Amino acid sequence: MNILIVGPSWVGDMVMAQTLFQCLKQRHPQCEIDVLAPEWSRPILERMPEVRQALSFPLGHGVLELATRRRIGKSLAGRYDQAILLPNSLKSALVPFFAGIPKRTGWRGEFRYGLLNDVRTLDKERYPLMIERFMALAHDANAELPKPYPRPSLQIDPVTREAALAKFGLTLDRPVLVLCPGAEFGEAKRWPSEHYAKVAEARIREGWQVWLFGSKNDHAVGEDIRARLIPGLREESVNLSGGTSLAEAIDLMSCADAVVSNDSGLMHVAAALNRPLVAVYGSTSPGFTPPLADQVEIVRLGLDCSPCFDRTCRFGHYNCLRQLMPDAVNDALLRLQGNVVEVH
Repeated sequence: MNILIVGPSWVGDMVMAQTLFQCLKQRHPQCEIDVLAPEWSRPILERMPEVRQALSFPLGHGVLELATRRRIGKSLAGRYDQAILLPNSLKSALVPFFAGIPKRTGWRGEFRYGLLNDVRTLDKERYPLMIERFMALAHDANAELPKPYPRPSLQIDPVTREAALAKFGLTLDRPVLVLCPGAEFGEAKRWPSEHYAKVAEARIREGWQVWLFGSKNDHAVGEDIRARLIPGLREESVNLSGGTSLAEAIDLMSCADAVVSNDSGLMHVAAALNRPLVAVYGSTSPGFTPPLADQVEIVRLGLDCSPCFDRTCRFGHYNCLRQLMPDAVNDALLRLQGNVVEVH
């Protein structure tokens, strides 16, 4: 049985999609799973043993280009028994339709009748978690999801990890605190730089080193955090934001003794690497897409105005993050330190 998955467009969602792949393998141990997704997601998919092949999808988020979708669909004709669509858009249903895949499964949305022939109606109260909505598509409609739920687990090749360490001149002679201070979603997910700097300072004074990760857009935030460290401490930190590929970032993050992250894609990567993780929440909630790992401390204030899920604070104060003091995160890190997971 060959299954084509049309994958999501965000890092965190792609990590959580592994729960669907795991469910499919549990139900159909001999099935082969290919994932059609943006090229950036390849390093994530290559670290999922359930996935046979990552198929690069060349169109950006929101782009229609009907002729291109038809061409890709025709190129996949005859290769799959089922397609499962994780996005709810009409556009995402076109390639499986053009490919003539016999069974095309997905949630009802954006007038997809005809394009899908196994249309599910989502009960948000029954499936409050994103992973439940992914996993349900591996089962018959209205079937009970088996528990315990699987968790994302990215597999690391020690050879590529050593190559990444060598490339960036990093050593593991001291414990590693990874900071992920960015968030593509917007300012309402970003814990302030001055708070991150206080956490970095506390760990460095205890003999740790600090690695900062993120995209090119996060490089300036990383530099701001480092600039707030006094000389002598600053040298024990390195800003890798925008300097690594996603593959290198994943491999290097697997070396972390602890991670502090905003609610972001890298938070889900850290959880899937089973790193001790402090997840900082402001405008969003862990109730829909929590980090899925054994050692997680969620830190949030839970103000009356949060979660609002807005990209910018409607009141302009961002108090859900600004008033969340570094001591809360440092205390969470200390709680995690009693259960350090070995790097494998």
